Amino acid sequence: MMNLIIEKRSEFMRAESLYIDDDYQTEKLFPYPSNAPAPQPPGVAKTDIYHDPLVFADIDQIAISVAQEDQKTFTDLVRMLIGRCGSDVEKARTIFRWITVKNLNTMQFDDTVRTDTPMGLLRGIKHGTESYHVLFKRICSYAGLHCVVIKGYSKSAGYQPGVRFEDNRFRNSWNAVYVAGAWRFVQCNWGARHLVNAKEVPKPGSKSKSDSLRYEYDDHYFLTDPKEFIYEFFPLQAEWQLLKTTITLKEFEDLPFVRSLFFRYGLYFPDDNTKAVMVTDSTGAVTIRISMPSNMQASLIFHYNLKFYDKDTDTFENISLKRFVMQSVVGNVVTFRVHAPCSGSFLLDIFANAVTPREYLTGEPMKFKSVCKFKIVCEDVQTVMVPLPDCASGEWGPMKATRLFGLVPITHQDALIFAGRELECQFRMSCPLTDFMATLHKNGSEEKRLAKYATHYVTDDLVTFKISFPEEGQYGMDIYTREVNSMGNSSGNNAEHNNEKHLLTHCCKYLINSSSNWFLIQSLKQVPHPITKATQ
Repeated sequence: MMNLIIEKRSEFMRAESLYIDDDYQTEKLFPYPSNAPAPQPPGVAKTDIYHDPLVFADIDQIAISVAQEDQKTFTDLVRMLIGRCGSDVEKARTIFRWITVKNLNTMQFDDTVRTDTPMGLLRGIKHGTESYHVLFKRICSYAGLHCVVIKGYSKSAGYQPGVRFEDNRFRNSWNAVYVAGAWRFVQCNWGARHLVNAKEVPKPGSKSKSDSLRYEYDDHYFLTDPKEFIYEFFPLQAEWQLLKTTITLKEFEDLPFVRSLFFRYGLYFPDDNTKAVMVTDSTGAVTIRISMPSNMQASLIFHYNLKFYDKDTDTFENISLKRFVMQSVVGNVVTFRVHAPCSGSFLLDIFANAVTPREYLTGEPMKFKSVCKFKIVCEDVQTVMVPLPDCASGEWGPMKATRLFGLVPITHQDALIFAGRELECQFRMSCPLTDFMATLHKNGSEEKRLAKYATHYVTDDLVTFKISFPEEGQYGMDIYTREVNSMGNSSGNNAEHNNEKHLLTHCCKYLINSSSNWFLIQSLKQVPHPITKATQ
């Protein structure tokens, strides 16, 4: 008889489920446990439950619609939220989305509202007497879902890499809900976002503007995988790390300080020694590498900011600290090479954004969001560091030109070039481009004085930049271009092309070390080593 009941329940869940993904098979259709199971690491990842939040489009819409009304009791609220949910995952999802849709900044509450009602709890959250995790647990209990409140530390607002958890400043609470056969993390407070694309917030009961509303939220904090959650949250009870191998508070402090966008883009650290605090070598240098998944290499753009750790200053001797960082991309790895100009502590903030080439060329300002931060500690500098040439911001090397303009380097694939007093740098165009321009930069030299030393010419689909260096030293070369019939520019990285006043888009840049001895060094490399020659 029990098997028959389970079979009928499974048929009902498949029929009533609002999942739009017909291949969804992860959630095993077993009876939901009557007693809360002990905490154990989940057997499958979040991506095994769902790959794209769009699978919840219908479920999310229910939560958004319900959120436009004020429910007087939890019974009424839960009935409206989960009435058409066919699985425990869907139940948890609609509760999560209902909470994240509610914009407490704009909600008005009656002072007489009862505290044991949904509106009463929301009012308490707004006034600081209640919390999101209590609300989520309460609604889950009405929905028949096992849910717990977990207390611990979090790398929340105001936290910086290197800070130790020695007091209660960063105490926090979050939830774990039992769905899809395992305990999974939910952080409604961090997942909540605000109302966008609407000039006015509709009053409760008003549906006239519902079509124009779009609610932003952070899907990362719904059913977050433990291996990602541990970067930001450390529970006081080790078993609620839900990891096969738990870590200590010290190890939690040492983990790199990453944000949810880091995981949304699929980023990861290829080096095991990447920590929240990075110590420079005797020359004041340290390297941080971030790897990208193959599907994001063509669209991700990175930027950074460097400032002193204990003060809001981003200059050293009136020179921007950004010029002491060299950012480059090779393959799927973006590298940040920091050279501290003096002893002390610095804060390196790394930003990213995913854009298409077309979006880059429109000229619209690009919004970069932080993906990770590091504390850079330089105990002593034994080598005097000079800043990089004052080129356009962003990465060095030709990879940007290939990703965004289809401009493929032929002669120089690396960001750093060693040359004599003359240099030819050649690219092949895979799409029509026009109005090329190269500008030289050198510490202590005016850009206008260097303008005549950089020229270019185009032959069929080849563009060649010819540089004659007026003196030895380190140069930066910015290359600009634009598409045919395009007047695009991006993020202020534009230049005037002689007197034609055409706005060009920054394409890429190189760091060039020019030396008269370069040809001698190259020729010596071609001469067989005496020992090698004698043994042949």
